[in-house]
Amino acid sequence: MVATLVAGGPPPPGFAPGPLAAARAALLRKRAGEVARHWPLLAAGLGPTWSTMFIEWAADRPTGGGLRDGWDLARALHARTALPALGAEELAVREAEFRYDGHQAPRRRRSPALGRVGGAIAVQVAGRVRLLRPARP
Repeated sequence: MVATLVAGGPPPPGFAPGPLAAARAALLRKRAGEVARHWPLLAAGLGPTWSTMFIEWAADRPTGGGLRDGWDLARALHARTALPALGAEELAVREAEFRYDGHQAPRRRRSPALGRVGGAIAVQVAGRVRLLRPARP
């Protein structure tokens, strides 16, 4: 049942597909809202396409939490050269501030680090992150 609702699995026997699809759509919209709270610039950069874009991306992926889902989506959009400038800036800042391998929870960086995404450059020194150059639209 859980796989059906959150990861696009097949419906279990004996359950009507209509109500399951409605519950799944509601959970995906709720998940999109949670990710937008963690990644407000990414959501703003995608504008009215945010919900649709997120739901298409998340439809067959189990959640990793709002922070990780947004990070994975931003990286996927960057790989497709579809990441908006605001999202690139937000991702560059996160890449400078945290270490995230796509599998384990993000960990705060202790040593100086640089985040470069789509023309945006962020630097982290002594726990402070500065966006040195914004992304170009």
